[in-house]
Amino acid sequence: MSKPTKAVVVFSEGQDSTTCLFWAKKKYEEVIALSFDYGQKHSDELICAKEICKKYGVEHYILDMALLNQLAPNSLTRADIEVDKEAPETGTPNSFVDGRNMLFLTFAAVFAKQRDIHVLVTGVSQSDFSGYPDCRHVFITSLETTLTLAMDYEFEVITPLMWIDKKETWKMADDLGVFDVIRQETLTCYNGVRGDGCGDCPACRLRRRGMEGLSFGAKVRKNKCQCHMVNIRTFV
Repeated sequence: MSKPTKAVVVFSEGQDSTTCLFWAKKKYEEVIALSFDYGQKHSDELICAKEICKKYGVEHYILDMALLNQLAPNSLTRADIEVDKEAPETGTPNSFVDGRNMLFLTFAAVFAKQRDIHVLVTGVSQSDFSGYPDCRHVFITSLETTLTLAMDYEFEVITPLMWIDKKETWKMADDLGVFDVIRQETLTCYNGVRGDGCGDCPACRLRRRGMEGLSFGAKVRKNKCQCHMVNIRTFV
């Protein structure tokens, strides 16, 4: 396979996948974002995905994955199931959707092959995998081999965040020049609140801890204006 110039990004529009989207835009000549409608409780996720892709000039598609909702009810797809605030002592959190990353990457691979694209980019991380088994490196390498064998077509599944934590993910966003985009325009919150989120769900706490731990040459300060009560980010 010659040096790839095109990539498909699995795009949920959260902090991680949006950071990966801008990473891919820097690396590849052509980038397509692929989102999935699986009946997620907060459909704003898909609205945000459309808005970001339109604003930053990324070709975007949404695939219907409603069957996943029927197969794997959980706190991200059912209004009557509250998201676990802490990881259980055994098993996976109730926000884990069985088979989600496997199915998303499989359908992304089928989509990519029809467009002569070999590279799939996804924002999974083993460093901050929150107990989700399909975010581990061993799963990604296994699936990459399976997809290649299944379609007799060489795939490369790229995971820019695999070995970095949330603090380093924030630093990557800053290095890419999109810190404010990630902070203000993405939806990571399990309760469907954009930007800094609800502050209480596991996704928001993980995101906030990463930002609070940020320290890289230039310091990030959060100054609260008494008049307007807004956070201002400055560097020294």
